[in-house]
Amino acid sequence: MANTLTAVALALLGMTVGSAALAGQPPDWTQPVKPFRIAPSIYYVGAKGLSAYLITSPDGAILIDGTVRENASLVEHNIERVGVPLKAVKWILCDHAHSDHVGALAQIKMDTGASFAASAGDQVALERGSPRGETDYDQSKFHFPPIKVDRVVQDGQSIAVGDAVLTAHLTPGHTPGCTSWTTTVRDGDRRLRVIFLCSLAVAGNILVGNRDYPGIVADYENTFAKLSEMKADIVLTSHPDIAVADVLGREARAKAGDRRAFIDPGAFHRIVMQAKRHFEAALSQARRHPRPSL
Repeated sequence: MANTLTAVALALLGMTVGSAALAGQPPDWTQPVKPFRIAPSIYYVGAKGLSAYLITSPDGAILIDGTVRENASLVEHNIERVGVPLKAVKWILCDHAHSDHVGALAQIKMDTGASFAASAGDQVALERGSPRGETDYDQSKFHFPPIKVDRVVQDGQSIAVGDAVLTAHLTPGHTPGCTSWTTTVRDGDRRLRVIFLCSLAVAGNILVGNRDYPGIVADYENTFAKLSEMKADIVLTSHPDIAVADVLGREARAKAGDRRAFIDPGAFHRIVMQAKRHFEAALSQARRHPRPSL
């Protein structure tokens, strides 16, 4: 969302920004970048400021996220640049139903013929093209092309194309259906645990008195508890510039010869703990200054 989700990176750095102060879409959200390999069978195919990831196998590929609506051709071009024909994309997944991550998916779904999977919590939002939950900004400005959910995934269920297997972990809070995805890849004699982490930021969500999403606080708290028990060697985020994840910065290090640039077993928990602290601070403030009753 142009006036809130740009705050994700700042939020995870412990900073706060009023959503009203963030106007317009950041130019790097539509700025092309050359696609690149992150780990065996995992490629970055998004824009400079918004991530999209391709997981490949000899039997086809899985796409996670599509970024904003106007980036459909950019993402499709990047898929083809890593040697994958569009028709080889068999499944499309998303982490959450906000326009900056799913805006292009309806077009990409049509062009690839792929099936689309998401969790039940975001199904209504995805199929009507409008996010759920009350926020401190006007969500009506951030509609996106609706996309039909072909398969509703439950916690722990997997989507597979050949030996590319993505497992869903429901991590609601940022949206009711926020879903993080994990996979394991082999790199030589190592097996690397990879997580595609759904946003953990508050980013404009109303935490106290949210009539459209009354369980939002419990969902955030349960998500942080759940993620604290998980481990990952590589953490990949929907905004590549989120602190600690630093997807594009790690790519620069990899190009310079650092073969372990993306491998950082401590990064995942640093991101989770920073987000938890920001959430707790936002919740404390919201409780001190509750919304007036209507």
